[in-house]
Amino acid sequence: MKPLILVKNEESTASNHSQINCKPFLKWAGGKSQLWDEISRRIPTDFSTYFEPFLGGGSIFFYLQPKQAYLSDVNFELINTYRVIRDNVDELITDLKTHIHQEEYFYQIRNIDRAEAYQNWNAIKRASRLIYLNKTCYNGLTRVNSKGQFNVPFGKYANPKIVDENNLIACHQALKNAEINVGSFREIEQLVTSEDFVYFDPPYAPLSETANFTSYTQDGFGEEQHRELKELCDRLTEKRVRWLLSNSSAPWILELYQDYKIEFVQANRAINSKSEKRGKVEEILVSNY
Repeated sequence: MKPLILVKNEESTASNHSQINCKPFLKWAGGKSQLWDEISRRIPTDFSTYFEPFLGGGSIFFYLQPKQAYLSDVNFELINTYRVIRDNVDELITDLKTHIHQEEYFYQIRNIDRAEAYQNWNAIKRASRLIYLNKTCYNGLTRVNSKGQFNVPFGKYANPKIVDENNLIACHQALKNAEINVGSFREIEQLVTSEDFVYFDPPYAPLSETANFTSYTQDGFGEEQHRELKELCDRLTEKRVRWLLSNSSAPWILELYQDYKIEFVQANRAINSKSEKRGKVEEILVSNY
């Protein structure tokens, strides 16, 4: 593979020349905001379309703001929210302003997905609900049970910012040209070419039995899926597609990707039910270039 320029610069064809100042609109377990610099300096500048099939909070997308992007995730509610921000941000902001920060109201909104009536909610109201719950639930953790129902308790914040109007509008601008789809990481294989770049940020392999935050969809993401992802990485490498992957430094993950370039980075992880277990964690960045 040809040598790459890994430092982002103003002449890059991969990102917008006049970037919008925006940040992720959701707090997301494993979010990459604090690793922007570490990750962005490893991303090539000479790609055509940016692919991110584990979209989550979208930290790296919002940092790079590539001209062309294919964004996807298996979480329907998440992808619906991205689409609403791209297509109907004004209506979304109006609906967000109707929410109140009150515990009884929180549980009414949280538990609506247990009722059949929720299936009749439109895309804007669903997106508004997800943002509201994310801003007001305990520790900003988006998590569902085996039935796909949001199950995080109320977070007792003094004054959560439920409506961040300026940032939502900025995110809308950044997303205007992005293709956004519900789908598995497997589905990008038929779309990506050797001119493109893929950033994989899967739910991390847990370092311990209790350090697992993969339940943001009801199906979870286990060892079998991690091995499928690695096999996809192998096939993309054969097609000369460049990719970068984030994961935990679990020993079996290190062994799984031992044939690729592995670099260790330090990240602060704040989402844990026990404060003494929050702090710096060693993670890895894996690439095929």
